[in-house]
Amino acid sequence: MTSLSQSDRSPSISEPIGGRAVFSEFALAPELVHLNHGSFGALPRSVAAEQERWRALIERDATSFFTFELPDLLRQAAVGVAGRFGGRGEDWVFCENATSAVNGVLASLRLDPGDEIVTTSHAYGAVLKAMRASASRRGAAVVAAGLPSHLRGDDEVVDVVAAALGPRTKLLIVDHITSATAAILPVLRLADLAHKLGIPILLDGAHAPGQLALDVPSLGVDWYTGNAHKWLFAPRGCGLLWTHPLRQPETLPAILSHGTEAGYTAAFDWIGTRDVTPWLCFESGTKAHDAFGGAGLMARNRLMAAAGAKILAESLGAHASAPLEMRAAMAALSLGDAPSDPGSALKLRQVLAREYGVVVPVHIFAGKLWLRISAQIYNEIDDYRRCAEALRAAGRSVGIWL
Repeated sequence: MTSLSQSDRSPSISEPIGGRAVFSEFALAPELVHLNHGSFGALPRSVAAEQERWRALIERDATSFFTFELPDLLRQAAVGVAGRFGGRGEDWVFCENATSAVNGVLASLRLDPGDEIVTTSHAYGAVLKAMRASASRRGAAVVAAGLPSHLRGDDEVVDVVAAALGPRTKLLIVDHITSATAAILPVLRLADLAHKLGIPILLDGAHAPGQLALDVPSLGVDWYTGNAHKWLFAPRGCGLLWTHPLRQPETLPAILSHGTEAGYTAAFDWIGTRDVTPWLCFESGTKAHDAFGGAGLMARNRLMAAAGAKILAESLGAHASAPLEMRAAMAALSLGDAPSDPGSALKLRQVLAREYGVVVPVHIFAGKLWLRISAQIYNEIDDYRRCAEALRAAGRSVGIWL
């Protein structure tokens, strides 16, 4: 792996092996630079093999598997989640993704006309749309606390959110790590703030498992959802929901089925026939994460993302969305004012991938053109240098000057 220069390091740590040395552990196209782990993850070959083992076992006798074996297997897997992230097995349920879990909480929430759901202007777009639809059906409203696009620190976030909470607030939903801006929000302080006002809080931790060390019950929230298929190497479709024991009687999935009247875990464990193999591979994903370094991997990725962001900032005059202490294994950087044609961002992204072999998200947020990079075990520092060079060239070809 290409070494990081001392000027790229903050802080200095011992790095487990990575880069091209482990690339063969994944099915990733070797001719591409993969800088978008945050959106869809990447499945290690060992986990893919375990998923195929489960699929083959199910196909031998699907009727017996779903009827007699799956209920206990899901609860055993949930105990494994609790061992990783805290709480009890009965506090954890599986779903396809964090957005699905949020929809379940929203559907379970009692809202009256005039009530409010508060979130931030950095909320994930799909979740924000779900909030608005859920509130609109019941005559309620969504209030998005207007955080600046470039955050200066935790105090600023807490102050802005506090100003948005009021007597009609029935739920606060905030990201643990924001999607558009890749910023870690001060969730402990936000949970304390909400509870002092008697407001329940849901944390959207879609990006957190495998990127941050987690003890979910200690965060002091009412609900926590995350994806194990982004940073924890589980197959896609391995979403998680933790619900505080006091909130479990009122919490049901958005899709109701045979388990609806049997309580929290039964309702989520069975909403109809679906692919359950991602959940049964949760343990396999965690083993892969640990084999790649576990806590050391998370520290390495954080350092790599910081070094990559520094390279892009210095090369392109880009500006990171948040200070180093508010970032982990991703970094979002504003590249300048948004182009007049909104489709230019998608076109730039396509040119980067198809003509320059660099897979990285480019999007428009808060009137600016943004780039979001990820750092994972298979990345090395030259990937970010190649990204900077490709951005300049691709930008010229689509009329965006960087």
